[in-house]
Amino acid sequence: MAYGPAELIVVRFPGNQFKGEIVPALADLMDTGTIRLIDLLFVMKDKSGGVTFLEAVEVFPDGPLAGIVAESDSGLITDEDVDDIAPELEPNSSAAVLLFEHLWAAEFTQALRNAGGELIYDERIPAAIVEEVSRG
Repeated sequence: MAYGPAELIVVRFPGNQFKGEIVPALADLMDTGTIRLIDLLFVMKDKSGGVTFLEAVEVFPDGPLAGIVAESDSGLITDEDVDDIAPELEPNSSAAVLLFEHLWAAEFTQALRNAGGELIYDERIPAAIVEEVSRG
């Protein structure tokens, strides 16, 4: 079975201003087979700088991600990852840490392998940079 590339992203929410639009968008990406959620973790820094984290199953016991996050708790996002992320958070803020596989790329990845191709360079360019460059 071919796997698509996996990606780890960290999304910061200053002032803990998490809005619900993200959950349905993530659920849609999973429902359409675009991505497979491997792990999801929430990191919170309180006003005094104390850091805690919760696995997705603790945050979403019910709702649109309930069944999916139960399957996604791989433990691949570790305490060491949380330690690396925590300094990037201001007091009274939080972050979502997502590890997901790009399912859309799995077939293409297998085709490259079947053709004897070897990936020698891969770089993700953030949307904000693409938008800035395209504006001229």
